[in-house]
Amino acid sequence: MLIRPGADTDRPALRTLFLNTRRASWAWLQGENWRLEDFDAVTQDEQIWVAEIDGQLAGFAAVWTRDNFLHHLFVSPDWQGHGVGSALLDKVQSELTDTGSLKCLVQNARALRFYQRHGWRTTARGTSPDGEYWLMHYPVL
Repeated sequence: MLIRPGADTDRPALRTLFLNTRRASWAWLQGENWRLEDFDAVTQDEQIWVAEIDGQLAGFAAVWTRDNFLHHLFVSPDWQGHGVGSALLDKVQSELTDTGSLKCLVQNARALRFYQRHGWRTTARGTSPDGEYWLMHYPVL
């Protein structure tokens, strides 16, 4: 597995991965208005890290580096459970210049457990258009 910075040539595959993974992983949300172009809008000006396996994009992480904010971490359903998310998160954590933060939807219990296993701790709760979320930090404040 190769973790590398995302390139413009990755965008078509990343758009598809983002759309398909949201639909598969966020079944409690109404996704009929989600589009391929959403990827570009929600990752604008963010550092993209991709996980590549045998030339195939298996996942990505998007970080708002100015605030050490992990905005997105998505792994294709075909590659979940194979260490892709952990490898991406390890890369993100290694690049943090200060305490990292992220928001994780409360209904996404699998992701919450994943982040907790990797040392992220809940520091607050909030509400977004997609539902209630936990604000998490790494390392522990």
